[in-house]
Amino acid sequence: MNTDEPSPAGFADEERVLSIQTKLHRWAADAPTRRFDDLFNLICDPAVLAVAWHRVSTNRGARSAGVDGATVRSIEQGRGAAALLDDLRADLRARRFEPMPVRERMIPKPGTMKRRRLGIPTVRDRVVQSALKLVLEPIFEADFKPCSYGFRPGRRAQDAIAEIHLFCTSRYEWIVEGDIAACFDEIDHVALMGRIRRRIGDKGVLLLVKAFLKAGILSEDATERHTVMGTPQGGILSPLLANITLSALDEHFAAAWQAVGVFNWQRQKRHGKGLATYRLVRYADDFVILVFGTQAQAEGLRHETAAVLSSIGLRLSEEKTRIVHIDEGFDFLGFRIRRDTRRGTEKRFIYTYASKKALASIKARVRAISKQGRNQPLSKLLRQLNLVLRGWTNYYRHGVSKATFGYLRHFTWLRVVRWLRRKHPRANWTFLRRRYSPGGWPSDGGVELFNPQAVAIVRYRYRGASIPTPWSGDKEGHLLRPSA
Repeated sequence: MNTDEPSPAGFADEERVLSIQTKLHRWAADAPTRRFDDLFNLICDPAVLAVAWHRVSTNRGARSAGVDGATVRSIEQGRGAAALLDDLRADLRARRFEPMPVRERMIPKPGTMKRRRLGIPTVRDRVVQSALKLVLEPIFEADFKPCSYGFRPGRRAQDAIAEIHLFCTSRYEWIVEGDIAACFDEIDHVALMGRIRRRIGDKGVLLLVKAFLKAGILSEDATERHTVMGTPQGGILSPLLANITLSALDEHFAAAWQAVGVFNWQRQKRHGKGLATYRLVRYADDFVILVFGTQAQAEGLRHETAAVLSSIGLRLSEEKTRIVHIDEGFDFLGFRIRRDTRRGTEKRFIYTYASKKALASIKARVRAISKQGRNQPLSKLLRQLNLVLRGWTNYYRHGVSKATFGYLRHFTWLRVVRWLRRKHPRANWTFLRRRYSPGGWPSDGGVELFNPQAVAIVRYRYRGASIPTPWSGDKEGHLLRPSA
């Protein structure tokens, strides 16, 4: 066993990769039409492969195996990570590396009876994909528009919600809720490779990306299928490839926004003529179009969006894409966004709060955890609940969530009390309170149940186009790492 083997990625490797990425990003930003011709050697660089291995081995999916059955742990206990990286580098430099088919796994979609497909690459392929992402991401990040927030370093869902809040407050009242049908499964390879070639001229890199796109899928019934379209959802490189494809949509709406003018008086003049202005906010394959205009103009944008998506092999879902008014409200990224009258006044404001679906999801998780066996100590149950509650409340603490957090506090407390009653069926409430709630709140072994109601509600500041990248060259850049 090589359990004592040091991690292949050290501080020097991280610094070298960050330096490479910073230069690539600066060159791409300074020359929007530049094509990069010598990138394959960077993918084969030992530091890049070492950092790629570190990202793969510390990812939540490290325990998942591809079609070869190998996991990160089995590799570390076998020949070791260093030997794997040496073999990978030799295969890449000799141009004999070939990705294996991804292992198909169907998982249920939350709240529906449908299932979606995940493609799990082998660990070897994941390392190469991660190395590709380390090199390609800084280049394409220089081209991506500020309206895109999903799977991009330094950006988060709250930034998208803050932008929607800003524009809806400024009389953007009609909303086109966009839903792309099977986005990851239907991406056109020709259109995607064409967009990549606009920036990448290195044939070795292009062939490597194409090889991953054409690697195939080994389905759950052990049938291998060729991939003629799409990129497997679950691969490390897939989110970046999806963003490159969907940047066509971003560019279309960014050009329309720039054509109106950068000053408010220019947009007001357009509004005075009865013409609409609109803004796209996209998070991966979920997006909304905010319209300052009429419902008919919003309907026209729906058809315009469908035409743009068709050029990259995608289509809008007719049943899920809809047009709503801000007073009706809509759900986006787990938030319910709606304009309503403030209690006790006649003034109307934009409110963002956890959607019913999001609240039902956290209740289901709390319910599932609290149904576990009664033989475990309470402290273990509290640790599991605390982990879930902290993450959920931290995500929604920037919305109007005080009442929701209070309700979740009461719901979780009841679930813990019912678990204790099942654990001690003959004990009365006085005994349970004295043993497990000495301070009036469940605790055991120094572990106290997390109190959602104690989470402070903080307004999230809209950052707009000023969101920093990991490659800005300042010291804070070391703290911002590319998304896994």
